[in-house]
Amino acid sequence: MTGTAVPLAAAVQMHSGDDVAENIEQARGLLEEASAKGAALAVLPENFALMPKRSREKTAIAEQPGEGPIQTFLSETAERLELWIVAGSLPLVSPDHRRTYGASLVFDPTGALSAVYRKIHLFDVDLADSKESYRESRSMYPGDEVVVVPTSLGKLGLSICYDLRFPELYRELVDAGATLLSVPAAFTETTGRAHWHTLLRARAVENLAYVIAPGQTGTHPDGRSTYGHSVIVDPWGKVLGELEEGSGVVVAPVDLDRVERLRKEFPALVNRRLSGAQAVP
Repeated sequence: MTGTAVPLAAAVQMHSGDDVAENIEQARGLLEEASAKGAALAVLPENFALMPKRSREKTAIAEQPGEGPIQTFLSETAERLELWIVAGSLPLVSPDHRRTYGASLVFDPTGALSAVYRKIHLFDVDLADSKESYRESRSMYPGDEVVVVPTSLGKLGLSICYDLRFPELYRELVDAGATLLSVPAAFTETTGRAHWHTLLRARAVENLAYVIAPGQTGTHPDGRSTYGHSVIVDPWGKVLGELEEGSGVVVAPVDLDRVERLRKEFPALVNRRLSGAQAVP
């Protein structure tokens, strides 16, 4: 950003378990670390507040937007640290009492709730080689709204984990003005090894946008092992920082001038020809 310091973003990697209070304390310490390292915005991973033994347990802690102890913690921490916080995902109440939304919430540095994104694509997958099977739709309710929120680092497009495999979502986010993308995740060890870096770098390159992708790491109470490898990727596909395993924080600069320059020099977004494409400045 011309004539000013380039702001820093943080991807917060966690090993969450089935104790909400312990997970919140872990998140508190890592957010404080991100702030101490100079980050203006920090993104927590998917399911940061609870990785339970059984997915249906999330209904017991599901909150309404703007209400509840998890959101109170996030709001108070954002205000205290004067930090943009993207709460990777936490359970919100849905129209079906048996299922919850997986929602990514954004709190501004005053502690105000600025945006709510409800995960659109649910992870219903069978991994034959590793004998793993997942059915998020049994305990989760899908969202249907694309969400972009203005922040001090630029317009942030929100997504969660399995959304990463659907490039059309990110096109819509960019068409709505996004210059950086958040991808909080709990990628499995199996799918992470195969596709995590490739997909994240592709979303960055094809959209000429920064990607902030914090993950869960380690083995969780339900037996699932998550991949970790939290990264921040620049609009040219370069990995600016990575934490392979263990809880911690990755910090990297987010330069809006670089986004603008690359989109002018390499106008792939403007050159789109297929039906429905929009010219993006």
